[in-house]
Amino acid sequence: MVILNFKKSSIGNLVYYKIPSFEETGLVKHGFSTRLGGVSSAPLYSLNLGTKKNDKKENIFKNYTLLSQALEIPIEHMVFSDQVHGDKVLKVDKSHRANNLFSNNKIVGVDGLITEEKEVALVTFYADCVPLFFIDPVQKAIGLSHAGWKGTISKIGQKTLYQMIKYFSTKPEDCLVAIGPSIGSCCFEVGGEVIEQINLNFVNPKQYYTLKDNGKYMVDLWKLNQDQLIEMGVQLKNITISDICTKCNKEIFFSHRGDNGNTGSLAALLQLI
Repeated sequence: MVILNFKKSSIGNLVYYKIPSFEETGLVKHGFSTRLGGVSSAPLYSLNLGTKKNDKKENIFKNYTLLSQALEIPIEHMVFSDQVHGDKVLKVDKSHRANNLFSNNKIVGVDGLITEEKEVALVTFYADCVPLFFIDPVQKAIGLSHAGWKGTISKIGQKTLYQMIKYFSTKPEDCLVAIGPSIGSCCFEVGGEVIEQINLNFVNPKQYYTLKDNGKYMVDLWKLNQDQLIEMGVQLKNITISDICTKCNKEIFFSHRGDNGNTGSLAALLQLI
């Protein structure tokens, strides 16, 4: 396992993160946003990318324009997920690109996107949940999935790979995968109902959580996602974990728990060159 804080980059006040192993392939443009460098007002200060948030359209458009310019990913290339904390993964192409940021989404109920087409930028949204980035450098295909705790337990990481195998003849051992900034085991406290689901769906489940004195549990979503990828055949050395907790760093990232639910949206973006 390669544990690297995603490489911090900035242009002016705009701050975003990149994945060193992905950059080295020369195959993609990509990034993971922070809350810094945009124009939205508190509590969405300042780079809110959620179009369903209580934010002015002109602010959201300006924020996308700033990030688009920084990553060199045109807005008109973007395909937006319509996340429901599920495990559905969709193969997308140029026909799925949004006409504009605020048009009716052509995608419904999808938490994972895959493509082998250039000029198709995958976009998924976060405010504590786990971003999963995939590159198959052999078949030149990519994937991007939103793994909330429900998606993690439903193994959306594995299901993303299954779809890449189905459509692109991907071999998991060839893939590079990155687990992005999200809530860490330091901060992800849950009740027994979540633990029951982990116990039902994972081998040796006690390695993924710790019981606290208050009867709650601290859960490691990063390891849950890592191990299901390894089970599929992804090589340990090809998995990068950011090791950045969004709640601990809520001054840099939007955090649903850190901001008591009143927060903006971060975005992960990934496009083949």
